[in-house]
Amino acid sequence: MTETGTRRPEWIGIDRVLRWLRILRDDLCTVRLDPLPPSVWLRWLPHGVLCLAAFGITLGGIAQLSDNGYLGPGLASLLGLAPGGAVVLAMWRPVPAWWLSTGAMLVGALALHGRLGMTPGVFFTWPWTVAGIIAHLLVLLLLTLRVRVRVAVEALAVTVVVTWLLDGVWGAPPHQSTSVVTVVLAAIVVVLGTALRGRREARAELGRQASLTEEERARRTLLEERSRIARELHDVVAHHMSVISIQAQVAPHLVENPSDELRENLDGIRHNALEALTELRRVLGVLRSESADEDASDAPGTGPHSPQPTLDRLDTLVENTRAAGLTVTARTNGERRPMQSGVELSAYRIVQEALSNVLRHAPGATAHVEIEYIPYGLLVSVENSRPTRPAPPSPGAGHGLLGMRERAAMLGGSVTAGHRPDGGYRVFAELPAAAPGVRLVPGPAPDPTTGTTRAPDPKDDHV
Repeated sequence: MTETGTRRPEWIGIDRVLRWLRILRDDLCTVRLDPLPPSVWLRWLPHGVLCLAAFGITLGGIAQLSDNGYLGPGLASLLGLAPGGAVVLAMWRPVPAWWLSTGAMLVGALALHGRLGMTPGVFFTWPWTVAGIIAHLLVLLLLTLRVRVRVAVEALAVTVVVTWLLDGVWGAPPHQSTSVVTVVLAAIVVVLGTALRGRREARAELGRQASLTEEERARRTLLEERSRIARELHDVVAHHMSVISIQAQVAPHLVENPSDELRENLDGIRHNALEALTELRRVLGVLRSESADEDASDAPGTGPHSPQPTLDRLDTLVENTRAAGLTVTARTNGERRPMQSGVELSAYRIVQEALSNVLRHAPGATAHVEIEYIPYGLLVSVENSRPTRPAPPSPGAGHGLLGMRERAAMLGGSVTAGHRPDGGYRVFAELPAAAPGVRLVPGPAPDPTTGTTRAPDPKDDHV
């Protein structure tokens, strides 16, 4: 330290070198690895290939070291087995395997240094043997695929430095140098491994993003469908609230000499009904402002101020569908009776969506609509025959059944859908008609494929 308390420039340079050496030591001794790819083929087929390669490297290394390197059987076997073992070890522990391969090269180079040139005209490959080069390249590739890029570059740099120190600085008697070819091939392997690792990470990230996008699309479609259902039910609820308000206003005039308590209670009922209507209009304004495009694209007669459809307009819907080119038949079973407004609206929308799906996804098919009034509610069935030609690509999100199920679930009912044995498709909805405050347990739904009675199966939830 100087008198001013600042460090000398030479000390700062030494600190930077020491810090870099510590980083290098930590990186090359790391055990934090990325997991192997999950595919069975990617996990085990390369393992078998690498084990065969390790066996060939071991045999070739032992033969070269004992025949041309003039090493004893024990040392030749040990130095020949080390590169092959490094290849096998690299499949699970690539950093220790890289140290084993590099260390085996150093020991072999030292052991062969005094034996080079013993046979005139025969030049031994030094400092890397052929088997050692192949093993080290495989180890570097596996290391690059499973560690950070910085660690792979550092391993390549150490390999280059060690090779240069042995062949370029220390030197040896006449031999066939393998320094240049080893350095060039090692650099190519590291670049290739880095590219493969980056491609694998990009594909994994793309898969995650695609999954998130699909989840967001499904969630957005669900919210949009619920918003549309809420806007449609506004008219139904508003009508009943208006009737309650009018009845509360008229009731005192229907009773002779009504008491003050009766007038006060009826005024309270009317006041609460008017407040509920006001809140409904506010909520409806928010929903319509969030989906102005959808409202603007509504067909004539289905705008925000048009009355919501009921089953009385089913014949008109069937005629419009026939005009669009689809052959449709309709039938009503059971004694027709007035249903709750929400039930009739949901039944109408389910039939409308099912016929639209037939037009989009089953060109040339015929459709049959059946409405059945049962004691506890309403059964809706829309089925179509096998299409006669392929369907054109649809720009929709593929969630046509989502709105049907939301409408049925809102009423305590269910919707099942599935392919028929003849290649057609069937949508079946069960809508209970319960009095206010009474929850009826719906009966089992007919199977969409056979028509037999069975409980709804969650596995039918597909589009």
